[in-house]
Order: sequence, then structure tokens, then C-alpha cells
Amino acid sequence: MGQRVYNFDAELEFKDAGLVAASAAATVDAVAKIIDLGVGRFEAMMVIDVSAAEIASNDEEYDILIQGSSSSTFASDIQNLAQLNLGATEVRQGGAIDSVAGRYEVPWQNEQNDIRYRYVRVYTVVAGSIATGINYKAYATTKY
Repeated sequence: MGQRVYNFDAELEFKDAGLVAASAAATVDAVAKIIDLGVGRFEAMMVIDVSAAEIASNDEEYDILIQGSSSSTFASDIQNLAQLNLGATEVRQGGAIDSVAGRYEVPWQNEQNDIRYRYVRVYTVVAGSIATGINYKAYATTKY
């Protein structure tokens, strides 16, 4: 069974390829990327293509969060809308197996507890003995 093919829209690119070795908001062209979804409900699939994930020390963990906010700068009112947990088995939630390079798909929406979050970003939480970190790109698609 092959990889699913998704439409790519540059307006929905949340992170371009690049190494992440410390916790930070995702960037496109070296600028933190925040997407304004407007006031309506938005349902999508976040496609996360991981090209490398360092787990050599068996204590590395990477949480890729899809976050929403009513603030266009994410200064306040931040909500985690969905999460992808990657890393070494020894520290992954629930004892999940070691993460490997590949495509991960995370369904999400910008509404939680009857609150719609207009602004959305991807944020990576990095933990452990990080030498190189994780390299990935992420984009949303509404066709799934």
C-alpha cells in the first residue's frame, strides 16, 4: 500500500523543511508561520513529512502541536488542537515504538469546546539529549 497523495497549497504550508533542535514555533522561509483561517470552522489533515528524527540517546522526544489562538500573534489564548508524539520508545507516551522518517497524518479542526480559533500554527516541543533534532515539513489539506 502506497502513500496517500494530498493536494499541496502553499497558503496552507505551516513548516518548510528544516532542522528543529529546540522548542519553537514552526517557520516558513525562516519566519514564524501563523495562518488566519477566518471565523468559520475549518477541518483538515496535517501532513507531516519527517526526513530525520534523532533518537540516539534513547531519551529524545518531539511533540508536534497544532495550536490555535484568537490572537494573531499567539500572545494569549493558545489552545492545542492536535498533537503528534515522536521520539524514542523509552520516553514516548504509552511506550510507543521508536519514530522513524516517513509521512504522518494528523486530522484536526480549529474548534474546541465550542470555541473557534481563527489563527493556527505548528509548534514543536523538543526534549532530551538533542544533538541534531528532527527535520520535517508540514502542511494542511482539506481533501482527505
